[in-house]
Amino acid sequence: MADTSDTRTPAQIEADIRRRRETLAETLDEIGVRVHPKTIVGDAKAKVAANVDHTIGRAYVQVNRVVSDVRAQFVDEEGAPRLERVVPVALVVVGVVGLLAFSTRRRKG
Repeated sequence: MADTSDTRTPAQIEADIRRRRETLAETLDEIGVRVHPKTIVGDAKAKVAANVDHTIGRAYVQVNRVVSDVRAQFVDEEGAPRLERVVPVALVVVGVVGLLAFSTRRRKG
């Protein structure tokens, strides 16, 4: 049978109780901070901000990729414009602008 007698002195027991109370008080303070509404709101804001930053970063990468792909269609590897592609697009743009100007002028007149 195991010896269940306590060989600590009353002062040691009181010191142990004091340490446990301090540890318990620290734990309760920490729990109080974690469940405080301001802490919860702050954590939620931080998560939302992180998600927004991540989403904006992904969108930036996608836009950059699209711009690079479009640029590659109109500029060769040396950076010179590909006239066989630029000229037809420019003509279409000029035609659309001309039609818009003509239709606007026709409505006014």
